[in-house]
Amino acid sequence: MDQEELGGVGRWRTFALIAMAVAGAVTLAMLVVTLGHANRERDRALQRQSHSYDVMIAARTLAGTIARSEASLGRYVISGDRKLGQLYQDEWTTAGVQLDRLDRMIEDPQQQRLIDQLRQAYEARGRELSTIALSTTYHLNRQAYGLYYQARQAEALLKINALLTQLTAGERVLLQQRSEAAQETILHSNRIAGGLVVFGIVLVLGGIALAWIIVGAVGERAEARAEARTERARAEELASAVETATEELKVQEAKLRQVQKMDALGQLTGGIAHDFNNMLAVVLGGLELARRTETRDDMMRHLDSATEGAQRAAALTRRLLMFSREEALAPETLVPRRLVEGMRDLLDRTLGDGVKVTVEDWTTGWTLFGDRTQMENAILNLAVNARDAMDGRGKLTIRTAEMRMGPHALPRAEAGDYVVLSVADTGEGMTPEVIERVFEPFFTTKPAGKGTGLGLSQIFGLVGQMGGDVTIQSAPGKGTTVSLYLPRHTDAAPAKPVESPPTAPDTQTEAQAEARAKDGLRVLLVEDDPRVLAATMSALQELGHDPIPCNDPREAEGLLARHPGIRLIVSDVLMPHLTGPELIATIRPRHPDLAVLFVTGFAGDAQATGFEGYEVLRKPFTLAGLEGAVVAALKRAEGLVCAAA
Repeated sequence: MDQEELGGVGRWRTFALIAMAVAGAVTLAMLVVTLGHANRERDRALQRQSHSYDVMIAARTLAGTIARSEASLGRYVISGDRKLGQLYQDEWTTAGVQLDRLDRMIEDPQQQRLIDQLRQAYEARGRELSTIALSTTYHLNRQAYGLYYQARQAEALLKINALLTQLTAGERVLLQQRSEAAQETILHSNRIAGGLVVFGIVLVLGGIALAWIIVGAVGERAEARAEARTERARAEELASAVETATEELKVQEAKLRQVQKMDALGQLTGGIAHDFNNMLAVVLGGLELARRTETRDDMMRHLDSATEGAQRAAALTRRLLMFSREEALAPETLVPRRLVEGMRDLLDRTLGDGVKVTVEDWTTGWTLFGDRTQMENAILNLAVNARDAMDGRGKLTIRTAEMRMGPHALPRAEAGDYVVLSVADTGEGMTPEVIERVFEPFFTTKPAGKGTGLGLSQIFGLVGQMGGDVTIQSAPGKGTTVSLYLPRHTDAAPAKPVESPPTAPDTQTEAQAEARAKDGLRVLLVEDDPRVLAATMSALQELGHDPIPCNDPREAEGLLARHPGIRLIVSDVLMPHLTGPELIATIRPRHPDLAVLFVTGFAGDAQATGFEGYEVLRKPFTLAGLEGAVVAALKRAEGLVCAAA
């Protein structure tokens, strides 16, 4: 090969080397551009994710502020404290500012439509609450109470909760879509980068000098390390943002749970107030009758009735104080049967008349060792869950039993003797998928705003601390049974006794009632509480009337037929099977001339539907008050008859 050929080969090699170097440089540039694009897409995805989290946090914050505002309004309605009214107004104004901020944050058109609907529902809800606040400000307490309880299930409130839930769900969908799009872009860039790397390797293997290969390798290694550090830093930032959002969500969940506690407390307070008014009616009626009685036997009978009512009120007060205390755990020896019996009145008033509570005791004397308040909270929580599963109507069975469990008989407890507390309902039941998750914190099948998902998890933790276990038996359409297996306590220390409820006094005989009927009215008295029935019977007889007792509103029609000449019906309001207004609405078409007097212990009953045109007497009442109410009821009935004529 001559010099010219050698020169040609050298020039070709030089040209090839230059071409490979240029191709390598171009490839490296394309690789850098591709990686840069991938980094920018990743940054954009992180920004969108952060924005979505901000929107979800803002929605949760708005829901919490609205809940606090409505809770403040409820306390204002109950107490009349203007500071609470101002607090409600400030919270509601803050909610409006948060809604404006949420509106500015929304970018998606579909989410914007939800914001517009949310603003309309917010304004409608504001008008409803403003009416309640104004009624309280002008001391229209009855109207305020009635409007407030009606507003608890108002369409605007339900719509606000539903729209906030849809808004959060929509933002999660957008977050998922954005993350998937960014991931797809990054994967595409990675595939391009991979192809470029392969091509670069081919070029390097074809002609780039070893020195350049070493330099390139060192550079790529350094770049990879820097990229790894950058990725770790970004991952830490994202983890911090997620942690912050999670803490905020927990705070909002706690606030919502507090609002729900206030709602449950209001319902419980109403039931307890009704019980106390019944007891006070017995006490005041017995004392006043004792003052008017001339014979010692009658006076002692009336005083015994008043004493019994006062004792029942004191016993109920002690149970409430013990139930509501907030102090360190005080474990003691508990008898299962007495534990459940001590809660019977509390359960009846909390669950309502639509739930029939049955207690079955299969124990022979075994005891358990635990904190009474914690155990009562667990039983009450299970009972309330059962009521919700039955939609407020059904049969609830609380069973106490004793069982000796063998090895592996319980999933999380050892073999031994156990006291079993079971709560069974006739509700809709649960699927196996739901049963697997019921003990998870914050898991709930209730609608938004109806539950926190913490009750069963707390019961699970309590029973586990006591060394026991919890089992659930349920199927769709077949109800649910939750059983608490609590270790048997072998210590012989006696449990604290629970006072048994006193017996009701005997009512007046039919002969005594007939003897007093000559100078007074024949009255049908409808009352489901035997103590109040007896006290009111005595009061009517003292006023010279002839009262006919009726402890079941379903029997009123038959008593009207068997006792002609009844001119007045005195009826309680809240009773099983039929309320007082429902009873009157049933018999009114066949007895249009009958005078009606409602007797109630609830402060807001006088504004409820069904009381229009009738006289209402509040518990507790005196003989003079009862006499005036009877006269007013007769005058009102005569006026209606004259108007109809």
